[in-house]
Amino acid sequence: MKFITLMLLFCCTLAVANAQDAKPAASVILGKNDTVKTYMTKLDGELVPWIVLPEVVITDTRIFASAQDRANYFRLKYNIMKVLPYVRFAGARYQKLQRDLALTGDKKEQKALIKACEKEVKGLFNKDIKNLTIDQGEILIMLINRETGNTSYDMLKELKGGFKAFVFQSVAKVFGHNLKETYDREEQRDIETILQQVGYVSMQN
Repeated sequence: MKFITLMLLFCCTLAVANAQDAKPAASVILGKNDTVKTYMTKLDGELVPWIVLPEVVITDTRIFASAQDRANYFRLKYNIMKVLPYVRFAGARYQKLQRDLALTGDKKEQKALIKACEKEVKGLFNKDIKNLTIDQGEILIMLINRETGNTSYDMLKELKGGFKAFVFQSVAKVFGHNLKETYDREEQRDIETILQQVGYVSMQN
């Protein structure tokens, strides 16, 4: 027992000596990148930090019933990517025209603004859009409705009058298009899924 007591006293004495010889830990200096500012919420008497994260869309892996279904889906994706630049252009140009028209009450100036917009659209049509396939044209018409909230027919009627809208609608039908076609997110779930996959954000949303 005496031996054990002496060993314990020796260990305690050694620990105290080491503690006295040990140097104090250096103070930590935090830099500007070592501090994260965040919001705090009081929950059950405690402050709980929280941050706002961007929306994360979780989608399941698409399983196709057949090789033909897979081919159709990727053909749809190709067609969507083909017309998206025109959809964005149409939406931006239409919004700009609406803003410009709202800033003037002069009928002559409004006609000039509409004519300038029509010239830009015609230039785009003569350059690229006329080469779109029927399927691509149909997707374009639907996505313009998604982008602007208006059908192509309504936009024509508003800008060029009912008669010209009727004429354009008649010509469009000859080529298999319907300018009155609208976009339904539930009915066009494949298109909506593809738009989400490529990160496309409509100016309307």
